[in-house]
Formats: sequence, C-alpha cells, structure tokens
Amino acid sequence: MYSVYIIESKSGRWYYGSSDDVVQRLKDHNSNRSLYTRFKGPWELIFQRDFETKAEGLRFEKLLKKTRNKEFIQREYKEFFLR
Repeated sequence: MYSVYIIESKSGRWYYGSSDDVVQRLKDHNSNRSLYTRFKGPWELIFQRDFETKAEGLRFEKLLKKTRNKEFIQREYKEFFLR
C-alpha cells in the first residue's frame, strides 16, 4: 500500500507528499527531519489517499502538485480529507 498525503501547518501552508508509512513521515516532518518542512510546523495530516502501487501514488501526487489549487482539490477529492 502506498499513500499520498497532504499535511497542513498552523499558518495554513500545505505540503504534498507520498510514502508507504504516512505515520512515520508525519513524525519526520514534525521532528524537522524533512528539509522542505523543517521549522515550518507543526504539521497536521489533513488528507490521505491510498493506492495499490507506488507508481499510481506518484502519478496522483504529481497531479496534486501540478494543480496547487486548494479549493479544487478540496472539492474534487473531499472523500479523502480527514477533517
């Protein structure tokens, strides 16, 4: 199982990522072990969509990063938001 996730900072910034262990990745982001998200947290998991293969997940992650429109993503993929 491979997951695509979105985490949100207290300031409202979104970060798009993918992993086979989302719980550990969130810990990494909040422990400043991820270069891009370092010192910009704390981060909260707000979106998770699971895929059977890594290739499918990476394709979807690329789509989200290309879209970058929060309102569109929230509308089109609302069933995957956790809040």
